[in-house]
Amino acid sequence: MIGKPLPEFALRAATDTRPGVTIEHFRDGKPKLLNVWASWCLPCIAEAPHLEALRESGAEIVGVAIRDRPEDVAGFLAQHGNPYSRIGADDLSAIQLELGSSGVPETFVIDGKGIIRHQHIGDIRASDVSVLLAKLEGAL
Repeated sequence: MIGKPLPEFALRAATDTRPGVTIEHFRDGKPKLLNVWASWCLPCIAEAPHLEALRESGAEIVGVAIRDRPEDVAGFLAQHGNPYSRIGADDLSAIQLELGSSGVPETFVIDGKGIIRHQHIGDIRASDVSVLLAKLEGAL
């Protein structure tokens, strides 16, 4: 899917603390990270501090919670932090599959026109933070 546009979508909010997300949020001229995750995903816990480091470095991160319940999403965020500007609920993994994502977590660099520029499979580790920041910079 690298080099292709995001699919058309509109996802309701996965929790009361952040709004949902639509394709239009990726067409505002600003590159973003799209993080596909779930509260039940153990590697998602491991990547949480690195997502926070990305956010602190200026990255906007939009989350898509996969097959999750609002109360579980809220509990995860309360315990592990909330680096997301928005979190959409993908109850049936429909958007996940359209993105070509094979599991959680997975992170995509999306340019300001809604085009996928990079795909990171698996959890983000400390060594990936600078790489993802550079990919975001390159997506300007």
